[in-house]
Amino acid sequence: MIFTDIITRRARLLRASYPLAAAVAVILLCAGCIPSFRMNGSAINYDIYKTINVGEFPIRAALVYPPLQQTFENQLLDYIARNTRLQETDGTSDIELTGEITGYSLSPQAVGTDAYATETRLTITVRVKYTDNKNPAKNVDQTFSAYRQFSADLLLTDVQDQLCQDISEELVNLIFNATLGDW
Repeated sequence: MIFTDIITRRARLLRASYPLAAAVAVILLCAGCIPSFRMNGSAINYDIYKTINVGEFPIRAALVYPPLQQTFENQLLDYIARNTRLQETDGTSDIELTGEITGYSLSPQAVGTDAYATETRLTITVRVKYTDNKNPAKNVDQTFSAYRQFSADLLLTDVQDQLCQDISEELVNLIFNATLGDW
């Protein structure tokens, strides 16, 4: 009887210690796998990359809207400054971002019953050359394009600034994700 009491107590003790042992095992397993999150979306190793040179993006399109270049460049520089710790330089740098605005076009989209366009699409195209001076395998030479539609009842001059702002914002996101975001 004493022998069975001892075995019963040990069995209860072992059953009670299973959850504790499982918790310790999970903690030990997870200690080797510490997750890290980057909330800015960039995949930059700041031990390697410290500087970036963002060149001008001249307009090489057939149709030219002069404020577009400054709008686009400012948004690109601001986005990089907000989402990375890279220092902007004018000379030699770890990363170089250059390019040109190659397209600025209008096209009719929807046709009404009177055979006239009811909507017009403004499309902006940018060619980007991303040069990684530390790892040339990451170099990118790619064209990005974005558009916005507006009512054909409106004059382009009335909506052009806002459209360029919105399209530039989308282009900057696409470019960042394809280059510095390393998606």
